[in-house]
Parts: sequence; C-alpha cells; structure tokens
Amino acid sequence: MSKTLIVTGGAGFIGSNFVLMLAELRPDWRIVNLDALTYAGNLENLTDVQDKEGYVFVHGDITKTADVERAFDEATKLGGDISVVHFAAESHVDRSIVSGMPFVQTNIAGTQVLLDVSRARGVERFVHVSTDEVYGSLGDTGFFTEDTPLAPNSPYASSKTASDLMVRAAIHTHGFPALITRCSNNYGPYQFPEKLIPLMVANAQEDKPLPVYGNGMNVRDWLYVRDHCEAILRVLEKGELGEVYNIGGNNEYPNIDIVKLILQALGKPESLITYVTDRPGHDQRYAIDASKIRDELGWEPRYTFEQALPLTIEWYQSQDVWLQRIRSGAYREYYAEQYGAR
Repeated sequence: MSKTLIVTGGAGFIGSNFVLMLAELRPDWRIVNLDALTYAGNLENLTDVQDKEGYVFVHGDITKTADVERAFDEATKLGGDISVVHFAAESHVDRSIVSGMPFVQTNIAGTQVLLDVSRARGVERFVHVSTDEVYGSLGDTGFFTEDTPLAPNSPYASSKTASDLMVRAAIHTHGFPALITRCSNNYGPYQFPEKLIPLMVANAQEDKPLPVYGNGMNVRDWLYVRDHCEAILRVLEKGELGEVYNIGGNNEYPNIDIVKLILQALGKPESLITYVTDRPGHDQRYAIDASKIRDELGWEPRYTFEQALPLTIEWYQSQDVWLQRIRSGAYREYYAEQYGAR
C-alpha cells in the first residue's frame, strides 16, 4: 500500500540508507526528507533519488516548529495518511562530552517539537529511532532486553534516553501511535568518517595513525546498516503501537579486533595502530537481545560481520571522491549547488 512518509534526518548515515532502501523496496511510497544539514547531513548520499517523483527535500530543523510544519505541508500535498520515521539526532559521543547542549536541543527539544506537530496533524504511525546506549554498560555477560532499566552514561546517551521518554509520555498520555526502536552500532556506506570503521579505513588507506581508545577492548554489537533499515521498515509496517523493539546484529567484537581486520583487509601493518587516552566514561560492552523483533515480527539480520565488513571496506575504497569531499568539507556546497535556485 502506498504511503506518505516524513523521514527526519534523511540525509544522515542511517537516514539516507533508509531513503535509498525505500526507493528500492517501496517505490510507490511518497517521501518528505526533513534535514537540517548539519555536519553529518550530506545530500550527495541521495543523488539517486533527488529527482524521483514523490520525493521532496525540506531543509529544516526539528527544533523549529515552522520547519516541521513545512515538512508536514509538503507531505499533505503528496496526499494520503502521513507517518514519520524519526532519525534526526546529534549522535557522536565524543562531541557530546565536549558540549552537551546541542544534544539537549536537538535530541530532546527537537523530538518534542516533532511529537507536538505530529500529534496535531494526526499521523498514522511514528517510529522513533533510538540506541542501545540508553541502557548503559554491560559486564562480560548478559544482553540488553527491552525491559533493561535505562541507565545512560554519556551526555549523548542521556539525551536519547530523554527523547525516548518523551515518546513514551506521548504514547501513555495522549494515546499517540508511536513505536521505539533501539539499535546496536551501525556500519556501512555513507557513514560520517569520525566513527570507528570509516575513520580507520580512511586513515589506513593514507597510512595515517589509527587512534584506538584505551586498550581497544571495548565490545560492541555491530549491525549492518541495511539490516537496520529493513528492521525499521518491518517495525513501521508490522510493529505493535506503543512497543519498544531492540535491533541487534549478533556480531560482538572488541574495537581492536575490528581495527586489525580492517588493516588486514587493506594489507596495512598493525604498526599504524596508536593507542590514545580512553574516552571519559567509556562504556565497556553493549550487546542486544533481539529475540522480540524476531519472534513477533519475523525479522533477523541477513548479514554477518564477516560478510558485511568487506562490503563496507570495498565501498569506501570505491568512493574515494565521496570520502575526500566529506573530509575536506566540500560536500556542504552541494545543497547550494542543487537547491539554491529552486
């Protein structure tokens, strides 16, 4: 069935992968992409869909009611019931340690603005995309379930926890038709190269040092971005309103092992590894129990880490121009070039 969907943060890493996937799997859906184009938003990710009928880009900030209203106006013009998938967020832990205020503004206040407008406009469904970091840190054993108490340890994770709770409040106070997803660490094409995998690939290709926090033994569950996007689509279409769904990749690796795998794939020496002072409050381990989404919605990841890491490395190797434009900041000129005269 054809839908009209507002995707917030659709020019970011996961959001752009989601929009591209929809163009492939749901070509009759109409999409309004609302993105503020901060440092992590890149319209070059979406050149394949920018001229597609039924796709509209709105340059706007979720913290500004007028911008959110404009996105809904565009969605109304496209026709049909409107649903929302909410990716837009400040998401880099290191940046939140430097300054937490942008995370409070975007992740908490911005989510509330979006909830208020969505409720007033009578959206059909609202999927809030969150993170496993809201659960805090695990020891050597155990997994996060949807019932794990929320115990965030960074300003970023705290802001996402607060946004989750604002969505929960809308569900319980207003009967708002929302669902929450919490994912493990994503990797894949179009990820901004301050995150672990693209940073290590980019540096290794140029024989630059690969900075590894502490002893590199912090463990994460790695989820290929295409698997994540397919899970979000399943939740959007089949999830039970008011529920939380954990989404994991079943791929636990210490950071140092990933760095070594990247060096091995690129034929680079481990002498490029440089250990640096650990991040303050660095969570030791995250691991997701995704049995709920498997049992209730029939979703499981299709890619193992052994399959998708080489695909990811190959993508960055083949996208040298994209990577260099990101690292130089030239990608930020694209909006003016493509939309300045519109």
